[in-house]
Amino acid sequence: MSKIYVVGIGPGEGRMMTFQAKEALEESDIIVGYKAYIDLVKDDYQDKEFYENGMRGEIERCEKCVEFAMAGKTVSLICSGDAGVYGMASPLLEVAQQHGFSDIEIIPGVTAALSGGALLGAPLSHDFCVISLSDLLTPWEVIEKRLRSAARGDFCIAIYNPASKKRADHLKRACEILMEEISETTACGFVRNIGRDGCEKKLCTLGELAQQETDMFVTVFIGNSQTRIENGRLITPRGYKL
Repeated sequence: MSKIYVVGIGPGEGRMMTFQAKEALEESDIIVGYKAYIDLVKDDYQDKEFYENGMRGEIERCEKCVEFAMAGKTVSLICSGDAGVYGMASPLLEVAQQHGFSDIEIIPGVTAALSGGALLGAPLSHDFCVISLSDLLTPWEVIEKRLRSAARGDFCIAIYNPASKKRADHLKRACEILMEEISETTACGFVRNIGRDGCEKKLCTLGELAQQETDMFVTVFIGNSQTRIENGRLITPRGYKL
């Protein structure tokens, strides 16, 4: 019986993929995904068929998944992190609806806000928001509005897609916007290549963060007014009396 799983494979390391995600891949006839993500799972599922393409091929991937499923195959559409957090769940559901296909199961995964946060300590232990700095699909004016709103609300912030070759200054611009509302001494940190070779982390202040070079493989964490750096950890208190 044909079916489509939309699978969040986590940060990339096999140990950080959920049992549910592994079961979905094992049950599938074909695994579909962005080339870099296919490379992360291909060795563990050598008996499967694979369909891969490059950046900005998201809708084509979804179309192919529906095509394969309607031909009778069980398909897994994979994405890094969680399928529903900047993942492929939403476009797949939209494309499938256009074709009248509904046998779809969304498989959650460990998103970078969680896996990266664990490496730094406990930066998101109170109310937080996740904001992407990619303006490919979201106007920069909207991103600015969300940054200011998060700062005024004293939220902890996890930032995805902080910079790329075409957006080298986006994190600096974001930090400057935040520093209009919050202190430049706000405790922050970032992690590069979570769960992969070359994983590294760093703690810093918001002012220092503005000068850091980052890329699409970095997840940034900005604390609230109570967040502190202690013993090499980024800690946002829950509010308990100790």
